[in-house]
Amino acid sequence: MAAEPAATEALRELIDVVAQLRNPEGGCPWDLEQTHASLVPYVLEEAHEVADAIRHGDDAHLQEELGDLLLQVVLHAQIGQEERRFDLAQIAAGISEKLIRRHPHVFAGAEATDSAAVKASWDAIKAAEKATDPTGIPSASPLSDRLAGKVRGQPALAGAMTISKQAAAAGFEWDDMAGVWEKVHEELDELKEAVASGNQAHAQEELGDVLFTLVNVARWCGIDPETGLAGTNRRFLDRFSRVEAALGGDLQGRSIRELEGLWQQAKAQIRAEGSAPNR
Repeated sequence: MAAEPAATEALRELIDVVAQLRNPEGGCPWDLEQTHASLVPYVLEEAHEVADAIRHGDDAHLQEELGDLLLQVVLHAQIGQEERRFDLAQIAAGISEKLIRRHPHVFAGAEATDSAAVKASWDAIKAAEKATDPTGIPSASPLSDRLAGKVRGQPALAGAMTISKQAAAAGFEWDDMAGVWEKVHEELDELKEAVASGNQAHAQEELGDVLFTLVNVARWCGIDPETGLAGTNRRFLDRFSRVEAALGGDLQGRSIRELEGLWQQAKAQIRAEGSAPNR
């Protein structure tokens, strides 16, 4: 089905706007300074803001954040076009070809009865595509090499979950949940020792080990660590804002006993508000 004229026209306008921003004659100095590398933090930030809007169920916010993310795609395409490396048409054609190739049950008469069959087919096709390098020479890349390539563009927490799942699927796995908890306590003890030693580099490594092991706990429990941490961030800020309000915004010089008391009051208030019936 062809794109609606309004969508095509809106996308064309965005392309023209970005081209003007990057125009050496009359363009924006900031946009003209940007490169693929300098825009990396903004791509990640916008992707996280899209995810946050989805979690909040706010359609207006989601629409805005998707627009910001789309801007990043068009901006990278404009830079690629200026450098005669690639353009938006090649980007769009490439993903369309990939989708058609990896959905033979939709475009080529193959069968896939459920989502599990679709995923198995997708993974098999993807593996076949990567079985040879661009020169056509077969590659026997081990799992570690494939994972290194897969997670390099992911945030560390998401990358840890990807590695954990794939390594477990390959057989590198604990026998039971008790083994996972034992590893958590082992890594936590090592972190305490590293912190006590005053060796910051070692402490940072051990902190990473603790976090990675907790990601394995999340995998075993079937929960999403990113969603869990995002929820904790929101709850902390909600409680913290109430502590600030209670103190008129001035936390300096307060005892930990006083702050902890206000923190517990904030928790109780939020809990009461959550359980109160709608009126």
